[in-house]
Amino acid sequence: MQAGSTPTGYALDPYSTLLPQPELAFSQPGTCLLNARTAVEVAGSPEIDGLFRRFVAGLPLPTGDPGNDPANTTQTTLSFVTETDDAPGAYRILVTESGVGIRAGGFEGAVSALTTLRQLMPAHAWRREWNAGGGWAVPCGTVADRPEYGWRGAMLDVARHFFPKRTILRYVDLLAAHRFNRLHLHLADDQGWRVESRRHPRLHEVGSWRPSTRLGPDGVPDGTPHGGYYTLDDLAEISAYARARGITIVPEIDVPGHTSALRAAYPELGRPGQEQAVLDTVWAGGSSLSPTRPVVAFLEDVLAEILDAVDTPYVHLGGDECDMGWWADDPAIAAEMAEHGYTDVKQMHGHFLRSLGRFLSSRGVRMVVWDEGFVTGGVLPDTIVMAWRGHEVAGRAAASHDVVRAPLFPTYFNFDQSDLPEEPRSEGGPITLDDIAAFPPAPAEWPDGMRQRVLGAQFQIWSEWVATESRLDYLAFPRACALAEVLWRGRVADPVDFERRLTVHLERLDALGVGYRPPAGPHPWQTGGTGVWRRSGPGRIEETKKWVESISREP
Repeated sequence: MQAGSTPTGYALDPYSTLLPQPELAFSQPGTCLLNARTAVEVAGSPEIDGLFRRFVAGLPLPTGDPGNDPANTTQTTLSFVTETDDAPGAYRILVTESGVGIRAGGFEGAVSALTTLRQLMPAHAWRREWNAGGGWAVPCGTVADRPEYGWRGAMLDVARHFFPKRTILRYVDLLAAHRFNRLHLHLADDQGWRVESRRHPRLHEVGSWRPSTRLGPDGVPDGTPHGGYYTLDDLAEISAYARARGITIVPEIDVPGHTSALRAAYPELGRPGQEQAVLDTVWAGGSSLSPTRPVVAFLEDVLAEILDAVDTPYVHLGGDECDMGWWADDPAIAAEMAEHGYTDVKQMHGHFLRSLGRFLSSRGVRMVVWDEGFVTGGVLPDTIVMAWRGHEVAGRAAASHDVVRAPLFPTYFNFDQSDLPEEPRSEGGPITLDDIAAFPPAPAEWPDGMRQRVLGAQFQIWSEWVATESRLDYLAFPRACALAEVLWRGRVADPVDFERRLTVHLERLDALGVGYRPPAGPHPWQTGGTGVWRRSGPGRIEETKKWVESISREP
């Protein structure tokens, strides 16, 4: 669409173009004019009052003199009433010619309602600034809505490639525009440590950068330093910014594996006598920590700093892909194993995670682990298991624990989006828009008890091949639009209707400045070209799916 042209979605009934699709939405005759002088009436918390006033302040001013001339004011009202019996995220909107009335169960519902209200406006309402001729005319009508799942998330790996704070804040805005409510930040891995520690400063001084990067295990070093980290003040800002938009930050410090950057800063925490550097290859390394008391105490220090900065009920401890090969030969580990009566190093993996989990519990925080932590017993009764290795391990976990579905297929958005040869280099694939639309977070064949333990799901973007914000946009959207509908409604009920609504929704993404992948294929400047980003070969997603299932019983 050319800049300045009339959005096609404006000619349609906006109530039929909402994404995710609400439970109930229909238009009625008439319109309601909303602008920066719309009156705000909130019967709710101060946080909700502030949310509504910020929303109105961001609307266009009335046409003409911006002063106090009564002719320039509007008589419409934006009102809110708390519904104490509504589920989190649920809301109702009634638009009449005299104003907009919203009822919701709390802050998350209020955020969802305002997101839907903005979608009822023309796509230009999503721009930062736009001359709207005095305000936005919203068609009258009714929306009644509630989410199917409480955990509607996205994971962003900022360890392999670092994204600055401004990108994270923008990403929060994009997630909120699709009613996601969790942002899982993967803050530490072999290729970088991404958070300040005032108690252990070598973590960010040494572990946050590498002198070069190789794209792939056989890649050529680029000779360019890469790095960065978030200060604790940055994390506090990100957390507050996300909270104000209905999103909870879930920080992840991946231990006891994936710890080359941590061990580069403090080698004494790992295998004695083995030096460690921050890895320059984007592939996973074999570094791991000692699962002993001094290491647990060190990490409790670090986690305490993060919890002082981030207002969150969840912390992810990783637990995946840990090299335990050297643990059996280490005297300190052997001594602790004997003390606890353990005969297998896998038991120490579970013990290590449970120890950190108990510390988190003392702070009122739930531990989250990848499914390897579940396999080794590294879980407490309230631990959330994030199952990435397929369907079978998710089912085993859901028999006893709350589960967030995050299977490689189809929620790893760092994979190709099609088998087109012009797709840029990625992890494999393809994982298509249709694959995501068909994903059932709680499979129908599971018993009710297991289905009820599925909190929701999230998509992942691992950043081995994601070095820029534009690449992040390309991989996330529009696939995130499909998962947003799956998590909000429970499924994409009508693929043809979803495609129609997505066509309109892409105009909103255009207004937001999102460099999404067009459904028909990449733009010329989004392709891999003939250089290092050229696609290496056809996708092998079926083989990958079988491999992931085959390893799901391993620690």
